[in-house]
Amino acid sequence: MFSRSVFRGLAADLRLFTPISTSTAAAPLRQRACLHQTSLLRTQQQEISNQSSSSSNPELPLSAARRAQDSEPEVQHSPKVPSYDPSSPSSTPRTRADVPLAKQPVAPTFESPLEVSKSLLSRLPHLVGQSPHYIVAELHARPYLLTEGDHVRLPFLMPKVKSGDILRFNRATALGSRDLTMKGSPHLDERLFECRVRVVGVESEPLRIKEKTKRRQRHVRQVRSKHRHTILRVMEVRVKTPEQLLEEGAIVVEDSEDTSTIEARS
Repeated sequence: MFSRSVFRGLAADLRLFTPISTSTAAAPLRQRACLHQTSLLRTQQQEISNQSSSSSNPELPLSAARRAQDSEPEVQHSPKVPSYDPSSPSSTPRTRADVPLAKQPVAPTFESPLEVSKSLLSRLPHLVGQSPHYIVAELHARPYLLTEGDHVRLPFLMPKVKSGDILRFNRATALGSRDLTMKGSPHLDERLFECRVRVVGVESEPLRIKEKTKRRQRHVRQVRSKHRHTILRVMEVRVKTPEQLLEEGAIVVEDSEDTSTIEARS
């Protein structure tokens, strides 16, 4: 019987004399290779093949910029600005003159010319010179105190309007500045001023759920409500000058109770 030390010596001698084949040694390496290693091997093989082809063809240049030398640079053209075409419905007008006449707002018609009192005409330049102006405009019998740049959140959703539309408030009870106030009887004539607002968008309230029940009944009914409101922005509050009123056909009359007056604020 041989001892264990003898067997260990024989095994070590056999390992030294056994030849290692390249195929068996490379097999586990190939199995353990990762994706990035395989890509590196492919790039190395391509470089070797390129070097061999360049050595076989000495006429070819050794620089790697041949593709850039042969290719032509791309010309970047500036984007063309589309011009407004009234016949196409998709084009957006830029100015008031670009809007077709059929789509422009209809000018209001009046049965009688504007009547301006002498006191109003004499104090009107002082009111025009003091800015900013405020106006108490009415919309559905609700007064709104507005100045230029204010945002108005209507308590309802205004129908048939879109974001970007410009509206005009033509019903006002008072219009003034820091020291002067022009009051109507009860409303001011819309030819004395201009108040324009722009539709900004629509806001919606959070969903509300209210439970309703009746006596001697086990059924509980849930009522859901989510109201929407139109948001406006005041773009312009302007008082017309006496020259503009006279050019539009205003008539100077004596002071009376029916005409608008300008009063100093106390």
